[in-house]
Amino acid sequence: QVQLVESGGGLVQAGDSLRLSCAASGRTFSSYAMGWFRQAPGKEREFVAVINWSGDSTYYADSVKGRFAISRVNAKNTVDLQMNSLKPEDTAVYYCAAALTVSLVITTRAYDYWGQGTQVTVSS
Repeated sequence: QVQLVESGGGLVQAGDSLRLSCAASGRTFSSYAMGWFRQAPGKEREFVAVINWSGDSTYYADSVKGRFAISRVNAKNTVDLQMNSLKPEDTAVYYCAAALTVSLVITTRAYDYWGQGTQVTVSS
């Protein structure tokens, strides 16, 4: 079992930066690929970024590439999402998720555990 708790969301202006954090419980955190997803009102949950178990491989959605950066510290059971140059269209609830795989998976059904989400609102 892995429990995930996100933090760091908030209300910011367009162009600002925000850093989300996800704290995981359990001794097997380093066995999981970790992903960030987001869901805007009335829309499906969409992939944002993923990092592999060791932290040396990442993959991003085109919409955030070059602006967002995912990182992890296995010794601390944490995964972060640094978000720069935020846009109003980045407004959503952001979710941290864990997948027991060595692959960089980007579909929601590939993930085994989910956090409760944290709201990010970007005003124009």
